[in-house]
Amino acid sequence: MVPVIALVGRPNVGKSTLFNQLTRSRDALVANVAGLTRDRKYGEGKVGSHPYIVIDTGGISGDEEGIDSAMAEQSLLAINEADVVLFLVDARAGLTAADEMIALHLRKQGKKYHLVLNKVDRVDAEQAETDFASLGIGGAYHIAAVHGRGVSNMINNVLLECSDGETDESDEASVKPRGIKIGIVGRPNVGKSTLVNRMLGEDRVVVYDQAGTTRDSVYIPYERFGQDYTLIDTAGVRRRGKVSESIEKFSVIKTLQAIEDANVVVLVLDAREGIVEQDLHLLGFVLDAGRAVVIALNKWDGMEEEQKTNVKEELKRRLGFINYARIHMISAKHGTGVGNLYDSIEEAYEAATNKLSTNRLTRILEDAVKEHQPPMVNNRRIKLRYCHAGAMNPPTIIIHGNQTERVPAAYRRYLENTFRKVLKIMGTPIRIEFRSGDNPYAENKEVDQRQAHRKRRVEKTAKFAKEKRKTKRS
Repeated sequence: MVPVIALVGRPNVGKSTLFNQLTRSRDALVANVAGLTRDRKYGEGKVGSHPYIVIDTGGISGDEEGIDSAMAEQSLLAINEADVVLFLVDARAGLTAADEMIALHLRKQGKKYHLVLNKVDRVDAEQAETDFASLGIGGAYHIAAVHGRGVSNMINNVLLECSDGETDESDEASVKPRGIKIGIVGRPNVGKSTLVNRMLGEDRVVVYDQAGTTRDSVYIPYERFGQDYTLIDTAGVRRRGKVSESIEKFSVIKTLQAIEDANVVVLVLDAREGIVEQDLHLLGFVLDAGRAVVIALNKWDGMEEEQKTNVKEELKRRLGFINYARIHMISAKHGTGVGNLYDSIEEAYEAATNKLSTNRLTRILEDAVKEHQPPMVNNRRIKLRYCHAGAMNPPTIIIHGNQTERVPAAYRRYLENTFRKVLKIMGTPIRIEFRSGDNPYAENKEVDQRQAHRKRRVEKTAKFAKEKRKTKRS
């Protein structure tokens, strides 16, 4: 089995910094702010032939109230899941009451744990360790996580102890995103984390009645009825003018990166507040990224019939441009309608990743052109000859012809709607790209001279006819 290592400690001792060192990534948000990490975050690492899973947790201080209490519960759950715990303490701050409380809890749980003295740069590590002798843990690892000092030696010893010196190359880390990646996005406090917990069937992420509870994007692989999924819980995105803290700016960046990484995005709206401009801005970013989308209207329970009617009318009026997206009325808190999201998610994913036949696409194009021809440009008809599939997610259709750079936007929309209707593509945007073929006679000077002579003759004839008409009228 792959060993699971949990990083625990009081706030701001460097757990997320160590997490990034152990996973060789920058997945965890790091800032000189206590209580930045709130949810359990899983990552994978490997030393030689030894893979491992590491869990980043929120800080435990012992006097948590409100949202801090929910954060501490997540940390305690991580301790229960882990095979070994790395108990981080701050060498500069010395022993605190919170450190003593955490050490007592670890002893009660009977977990295998190691004391890790972080931030030993610029201090006497041996002297600092004596402050923690009263914990009765024994020797400690001395590291400086921000510089990576002592980290390799520590993880090598921990893994050697876990495997008892045996190497199992068949072990595979199991926290990689797999299956359909579903990004849950929306404004702050619309119920994203509640929806994630409801879809998972457990309190996996912190939920609290406070905007901005989630600060980082959390990837959660799981299985449902034999199908693999990865849920991505994201931080809420407010209007740019309201984002002032640097931490929130990084949270927004992580959310936008999660949208790019997702296969299907579930946009969560607040039914009681209606559709606001920020919802449309966020939806616009999802569509610009080319991601398949499902819209979930949360907090639908308990609303009056008149309110529901008004919200439905507003949806038709303001979301008419995305009529291919499925809309679900749900209650994440009570679970109403949440199960139905999966059918739309799978439909959108299949439409976004389906392979399209060149032969069929060309036939659809020919039928569309017969039904409604492209317009004339400079007395010449735009010609669309054939098309084929380009990229997937979103489906991209590449159309070849002449003067394609002059195809008007209205005709582009006509073709997009035709392809969508015939191919029955739901839940994902379609991108159409036009390409003009090179003129095969561009390098033939004789042809150019002949065409120029013909053009002069036609112009001369037209000029003569015009003067003749003038003479007749006079």
